[in-house]
Amino acid sequence: MKYADKTGFHSLEADYSRLNISIPEDVKERICNRLSYLYGEELVGPIYEEISRIMKSYYAYKTDEMIEWGKSFDPDERFTEKDIMLITYGDIILRPNEKPLKTLNDLCNNFLKGRWSIVHILPFYPHSSDRGFSVINYEEVDPELGNWEDLLSLKKNFRLMFDGVINHISSKSEFFQEFLHQNPCYLDYFKHFDSVSDIPPEQLKIIRRPRTSELLTPFDTLNGVKYVWTTFSRDQIDLNYENPTVLTDIISLLLYYVRRGADIIRLDAVTYLWSQLGTSSASLEQTHTIVKLLRDVLNVVAPHMAIVTETNVPHNENISYFGDGYDEAQMVYNFALSPLVLITFYTGNSTHISNWVSSLENISDRTTFLNFLDSHDGISLQGAKEFLTKEELEKGSARQQTIS
Repeated sequence: MKYADKTGFHSLEADYSRLNISIPEDVKERICNRLSYLYGEELVGPIYEEISRIMKSYYAYKTDEMIEWGKSFDPDERFTEKDIMLITYGDIILRPNEKPLKTLNDLCNNFLKGRWSIVHILPFYPHSSDRGFSVINYEEVDPELGNWEDLLSLKKNFRLMFDGVINHISSKSEFFQEFLHQNPCYLDYFKHFDSVSDIPPEQLKIIRRPRTSELLTPFDTLNGVKYVWTTFSRDQIDLNYENPTVLTDIISLLLYYVRRGADIIRLDAVTYLWSQLGTSSASLEQTHTIVKLLRDVLNVVAPHMAIVTETNVPHNENISYFGDGYDEAQMVYNFALSPLVLITFYTGNSTHISNWVSSLENISDRTTFLNFLDSHDGISLQGAKEFLTKEELEKGSARQQTIS
């Protein structure tokens, strides 16, 4: 596939002898406006300079062929109805005495070539829990699975989707270990409190979460016990995007993934990216602003790249991540589809799914849904909440519990 060949391979070393990329003035203004909203006007200058440096540094790894191809890239060719995506864990297929990613390579390149167009390997990084979604090191491939070369081998015939697990990080990660050591450089990487009573009960009640565990997890640190914001689990520590260094580090990380072969970045659990007391801390405008800023950066230095948001929330909230159709995610997970299909089979009644389908609108010619009938998280009723009665939701939840 020429698409994959031309966008997949970067130089191994940066070439700073070529002219640095020029960031258009309108893009600079747009990024600065977003930074001003997030961090205040006084911090815009230094943060923008760091983002600009990261963009130019990435650009130095692009080959001449990639640069020329990028100039003529047609966004209308990014996705079509013919695209089929394989979504799999890296070790789902095993062969004796062989690294799982090599086995997956053999399957894809020999049997799926020409039939499937995109491969999404769920988090393949070193991790401590949650089947890969508690990342210890963002920049490494789990050696039990294989290495970066195994992933690049898939680029010969497929586009690749990588997970950007950027809402949280493993408690075993170097970043959080430095926080426990109370390294001043990492104190603001995570949202923390001296006591659970620092969050008033009335504010705690309105925070929306997908878990029933305690929001604040106690950790022993060099300076005593600190209560750290953990949306998902004790081992998954939320990153604090109120610290602009976290944002710039994540921008650098995502461009590193582009260098390593990613064509699509899946923003995992992005719903909870920005947390703020006094709000639900879910799908806040600051979160949308960050996704748009990431889109701004990628549009300039890697125009072939696409952002996919994984937001398991009611349908109208979910599609809000399309933005105006041109400024946020190019693709969102179609979370309403799988529960509505399942309920249609259970009841033998297609009214709900027919009404939902007839209500769908084409947001723009640059956006599309990622349609799926099941996922590694199972089937959630959240996406179909707006289209079902309370009784149907209760019955669906009961069936889910029976199945699990």
